[in-house]
Amino acid sequence: MIDFEVRELRYFRAVAEELNFSRAAERLGMAQPPLSRAIRELERRLGVQLFERTTHHVTLTVAGLTLFDEAGRALDAMSAAARRTRRAALTTPTLVVTAKAGVATDLLRRIVEAYGALPDAPRVELAVSGYGEQADMLRDGRADLALLGSPFDRRGLDIEPLISEPRVAALPSGHELARRTALSCRDLAGLPMPQCPRSTASERDYWAGRDCDASQANESAERRPDVPVSGPVVHDSSQLLEAVALGQSVALIPTSLAERNLRDDVAYRPVHDASPYSIAIAWRDRTRAYWTARLVRTAVELTAGQDDGKLAEIA
Repeated sequence: MIDFEVRELRYFRAVAEELNFSRAAERLGMAQPPLSRAIRELERRLGVQLFERTTHHVTLTVAGLTLFDEAGRALDAMSAAARRTRRAALTTPTLVVTAKAGVATDLLRRIVEAYGALPDAPRVELAVSGYGEQADMLRDGRADLALLGSPFDRRGLDIEPLISEPRVAALPSGHELARRTALSCRDLAGLPMPQCPRSTASERDYWAGRDCDASQANESAERRPDVPVSGPVVHDSSQLLEAVALGQSVALIPTSLAERNLRDDVAYRPVHDASPYSIAIAWRDRTRAYWTARLVRTAVELTAGQDDGKLAEIA
């Protein structure tokens, strides 16, 4: 059995991300020769080549790509273990829960208030996080639980769905599509959509409506929108709506976000085949902590019976 050292994995990840030994060494605060020696030693012990090296280029081999994924999970797990161990040693037990600002944080506050009413419930620390940060915070131990919004990154997590609602198109009030009472994803194909800096390809497909709800049986695969779209980079929902109002883009957004932001310069229209927006509570898989389970149960009980997909119509 080959035992990895944390130092080796950090060295490897730096080179794999930079694909340049000089930049990786600078990032790690060390000289390049010892970094190169450490990587060669790692390759020797593993018996595989991790990088293809030429005079001008460094690329990952198939084995290197595999270790890149595995090393990321291993380093996250070690960081998470350290953070959770320190929290467990606190005089006052504490759960850290996180959500993105907006609808999710409002729901989280309600959940935490209900949870806090339980006898002997531990202290809960709320952490407001940015787009796409919630799953990473669970994996690296910065949070114990999180509210995740669609689409979910489920790797290494257990998830319990809480609420679901339709999505609507946000359009500049003067846009030609705003004259219609309802739309389909096909109507939005090819129009500029806001882009989030950290979004993945599947997330971009979701927010552009290129993942039309498969339950809409009458919409064949070849008719689904697949035209690449691009628009202004936004970091939050306020920037997104301003981009729409200025005519720089259109957007598919949760109905609740539209309801909270009624304005004269943005029109909202139902999109009949758009997949819904969902919020789920998530925690690291194989976690069996009693108070984590109680908070999950509180969240499920609090949201049970809500009118999924029956929010006020916007037109």
